[in-house]
Amino acid sequence: MEKIYARPKSFSEKAEIGYCPGCFYSTIGKLICQVVDELGIQDDVSYVQGVGCGALCVNFMDFDSIGAAHGRACAVAGALKLCSPETIVFTYQGDGDLASIGLAETLSAANRGDNISVFFVNNATYGMTGGQMAPTTLIGMKASTAPMGRDPAHHGYPMHMCEIINTLKAPSYIARVACIDPANIRKARAAIKKSLEYQIAGKGFSIVEFISNCPTAWGISPMESIDFIRDKMLAEFPLGEFRAV
Repeated sequence: MEKIYARPKSFSEKAEIGYCPGCFYSTIGKLICQVVDELGIQDDVSYVQGVGCGALCVNFMDFDSIGAAHGRACAVAGALKLCSPETIVFTYQGDGDLASIGLAETLSAANRGDNISVFFVNNATYGMTGGQMAPTTLIGMKASTAPMGRDPAHHGYPMHMCEIINTLKAPSYIARVACIDPANIRKARAAIKKSLEYQIAGKGFSIVEFISNCPTAWGISPMESIDFIRDKMLAEFPLGEFRAV
C-alpha cells in the first residue's frame, strides 16, 4: 500500500506538543520540519528558541536547539552563525519576544544582514503569559492589560514588522503568510523553504511572519479565531512577499 502521508523525520516520535487546541504554532512547527526533511538538512540545522509558545517546539523538533533569554533569539542566532557558518540557523519567536522585548536585537540582526532565518509568529498577544497587549495587538482588541481594548491615544498603533524591516537595506527575503486554509498553508511552506534556501545560498537575513491565532487568549473558539484572522488581522497585516533579492 502506498503511503501518502508520514510524520516528518525531524519531528520527534516522542513528541509532546503542548499547544492549545486550534493553535497554529503546531502547524507552523510541522511545516518547518517538513521543509527541513525536504532540504535534507536535519543534521546541519539548529534553531534558537524565543521565550514564549515558540519554545515549546523543543518538545518535537528533533534537531539541535539553543534557548535564548527573552527577546535575544536573533542575537544568539547571529552569534551561532558567526561561530559555525556551516550550520543552518533559524529562530522561532512570537510577537512579544521579537517585536517588543527583542525589538533592538531583531532590527540589529536585520540591519547587519546576519545570514539567519527568522520565523515570526504574530498572534497579536502574549499567549503564554496571560494575554497581555503585544506590539501587534489590533486597535480596539482587548487584552488583559488593555481590558477596554487597544487605544492608540494611550497605547500607540500596531507594529508592522515586515514593513519596518523592509526599510533596511541588508535583508534579502521578507514575507508574510498565514495558515488559515490549505492554499495559504502551501504558501507558508514555500516561504519557509525559500528563507532557508536563501540562507544556504549565503544571501543574508530573511524573515517569514506568520499571521496566527490564539483562541485561548482571544477567548473564542478555534473556528472563530480563523474568521477573526480573515476579517480583522489580514486587513491590518496584508499577506505577501515584501522582498526577495
